[in-house]
Amino acid sequence: MSRKKILMIDDDIYIGNLVEEALGREGYQVSRAYSGTEALLFLSGNRPDLILLDLMLPGLSGEEVLPQIREIPVIVVSAKVDVDDKVKLLLGGAVDYLTKPFQMKELLARISVHLREPLSEMADAPHRLEYGGLLLDTETHCAMSGGCEVKLTRTEFAILKLLMQNPGQVIPKSRLLDRISEDTPDCTESSLKMHVSNLRKKLSQVGHKDFIEAVWGIGFRLR
Repeated sequence: MSRKKILMIDDDIYIGNLVEEALGREGYQVSRAYSGTEALLFLSGNRPDLILLDLMLPGLSGEEVLPQIREIPVIVVSAKVDVDDKVKLLLGGAVDYLTKPFQMKELLARISVHLREPLSEMADAPHRLEYGGLLLDTETHCAMSGGCEVKLTRTEFAILKLLMQNPGQVIPKSRLLDRISEDTPDCTESSLKMHVSNLRKKLSQVGHKDFIEAVWGIGFRLR
């Protein structure tokens, strides 16, 4: 398997060295750019699998560089903490935003999530799903465990279906909301945690304790 290539665009040499060392230990191939202009020059002849982008760069800023990046996932890593800044950048094409200072393990987790294969398409999935003794019929909307039916709301069913279609894979909250919106448009970011909590309680009652794992700051997955 070829090594995933990551371009780090950051003029902070000390932080860049720490991140590059950590990424190298994880098997990633790292390239560095220290300004927006240097980054665009690199991208004119190279295509990394993922980009880590700082905002406060010499010359072209990160905000100016981001719109010029096409079809490459970009994680913004910046000291800016304003919510409006984050929203603007996420709507402008970034797949994630991590505030400095950060924990290296969180950065590595977010990188791992965004470099994974795309989630399984619902249309291509079998209508009967099974995981850890739990059965889910996507046509009848019936969930069974040990011969007993698990009563789920429409939103709980949609969440569980997507998780079971992608077992073991961390699904970011934003992608989870986007993918279940067709089945349950009433679910919002503020209510998602409550729906997952209710779902976990119902699964725990039929012997599936801690079936759904919350990955802090990112999303959820089936254990």
